[in-house]
Amino acid sequence: MGGIPPNIRDILHEKDIKIVETAINIVRKGEEQNIVLRILGAIAVVLHAGEFAQLYKKLGRLHEGENIFTDIDFIGYSAQRAKIRKFFEDFLKFSPDMHILLITGGKRLIYYSDDKNIHIDVFFDSLEFSHTISFGNKPGKGRLELCSPTISPTDIALGKLQIHQINEKDLIDLIVLFRSHEVAAQDEPDKINAKYIASILADDWGFWYDATTNLKKLKEYTLMRVKNGKLKEQDGQNTIQKINYLTETINSEPKTKKWKKREKIGTSKPWYRVVEEITR
Repeated sequence: MGGIPPNIRDILHEKDIKIVETAINIVRKGEEQNIVLRILGAIAVVLHAGEFAQLYKKLGRLHEGENIFTDIDFIGYSAQRAKIRKFFEDFLKFSPDMHILLITGGKRLIYYSDDKNIHIDVFFDSLEFSHTISFGNKPGKGRLELCSPTISPTDIALGKLQIHQINEKDLIDLIVLFRSHEVAAQDEPDKINAKYIASILADDWGFWYDATTNLKKLKEYTLMRVKNGKLKEQDGQNTIQKINYLTETINSEPKTKKWKKREKIGTSKPWYRVVEEITR
């Protein structure tokens, strides 16, 4: 994936284009210094929309005159933490949020541009929200090299499916992601790896519970958008076929002893992490 594809550029406002270009340039400049950084979050999702970017407008995810992006989220490897700090602070001249640095012990970094118009979040090794998504901790040994400049579509899907209280925007993001990518049984740069997702969920009952619940919600929501005419029949059927394939792959994956032990407890005890927003 190079710069911003024309069909994706067409759905973005000028400010959004600037933020996305900044994110991509940071990844590229990092690569020149052998630093591995990958884009997360909303920017990553939109960059993977491909030829189906217009679905965002049709499904009401974008509103006229409204910017989509406020922050840029990255993930890197903790083995490169010192290099990444030097890269942002000395080379790119971004200002660090020292309060966040202190309270997280360097596990998460936040930077600001000089004009305060761009906020950058940098995570390391894993995303720990409702559930944990791991990427590895050093170059050549993790998942960040699977795709560039974003994390892989597989990990984007996991990032959405792990949400305990999924909302409509997340469901629309998943529809576009599924519509624009094949669902397969192996890691490929532009495919969603159903087998990998199934293996992660087979060891974590709580993650499995929320992910499979979200897939059911996604299927129902997709059918509803087809019925109300906001999603073409072909787009809806294609998305549902992929949801079904992923669900079947998850169901058929052998579960670990840890998963089975936690299944017995079920929802009688909390199975997800309460996400607290860090105040800048």
